[in-house]
Amino acid sequence: MTMVLRGMLAGLILWCGLALGLFGAAQAADGEIVIGAPVSLTGPLAADGQEQRWAYELAVKDINEAGGIFIKEAGKKLPVRLVVAGAIVAEKYKKFYMMTTCFPFMWSPQNFKWSALFFFTAPSAAEVPFKIWNDLPEADRPKNPALLSEDTPDGHGFGEGFRAFAKQYGYTFAVDEPWAVGAKDYSANILKMKANNVDALLIFGSPSDSITLVRQMKELGLSVKYLHGWKGTWTGEFAEALGSDSDYVISDGFWSQDFPFTGSKELGECYTAEFHKPSVTIGAFYANAQVLFRAIERVGTTDSAAVRDAVVGGEYKDTVVGDLQFNDAGLALIESTANQWWEKQQMLFYPPVDGGWQVKMMKPWGER
Repeated sequence: MTMVLRGMLAGLILWCGLALGLFGAAQAADGEIVIGAPVSLTGPLAADGQEQRWAYELAVKDINEAGGIFIKEAGKKLPVRLVVAGAIVAEKYKKFYMMTTCFPFMWSPQNFKWSALFFFTAPSAAEVPFKIWNDLPEADRPKNPALLSEDTPDGHGFGEGFRAFAKQYGYTFAVDEPWAVGAKDYSANILKMKANNVDALLIFGSPSDSITLVRQMKELGLSVKYLHGWKGTWTGEFAEALGSDSDYVISDGFWSQDFPFTGSKELGECYTAEFHKPSVTIGAFYANAQVLFRAIERVGTTDSAAVRDAVVGGEYKDTVVGDLQFNDAGLALIESTANQWWEKQQMLFYPPVDGGWQVKMMKPWGER
């Protein structure tokens, strides 16, 4: 029996029978389940794509070492094969796809009938620094924070979120400016922050722009106690480019190997051993596969409608991102993380875990 799974967006998609041939792909061999996923291996999303592909390949390897997925209608376990694929319009063909790393505000209005998603909301991510600040000792709380958010639709959206929560938590941005994308000189922004005695900085921008900004902050002598970045500070390339100057910088993330969930530590250690850098994304991708594999085994078939119904409204416990409860629309929420770079390692401190890392205030450049 031929069973095929194809991918869409940042997710995994369920495909069955001969339909795969409609898209010019090779026919899957009998007796296996073929999983496909769209992965960006070049361009601006290459860092995400490489980690995504690695996590999916490991998930497939692990399930196959356990004998495969038991398919009741086949009466036996079937092995899984991964195919890196392009995105296809699953809704049109009524094929289920399992997603992560997509904001619910982008997904929910589409009223998809053939997908499920787990991720965090953009507002919940924008609230994280303010929750952290309110838990700091009074002396460490920012007095003159600043916001630099890139001049893009994503940057505008996150900027609105930061401003709303600043007001809610009683903070006022001493400097709040759009951040030019791809510029080589941010001295005007930096000098304005120095003139306004900025002591904390929230940034939303690309890895290359984030690297340039931190380098020029050091060159121009702007020291802050707290620097928290989104989009650009989580990648291993950020720490590799800046070396010890990345210490103290905080990044967002989707996951951490410090989570107290089954397999999280081992997953992170496996990735670091191979690539010699940490990751705050791979757990989300691995969990995406965990949910899909378990759903297939739960219903004993690769029928798209059956697998969809097993996920939507269902609960999946003990994944590498924790327990997932999907609502009737197919959405499950997780928390955005905050991790502090320290000696090229990302130390999870939000959400806090027992015995976990305690955030450090940044020392002035001249005192490091």
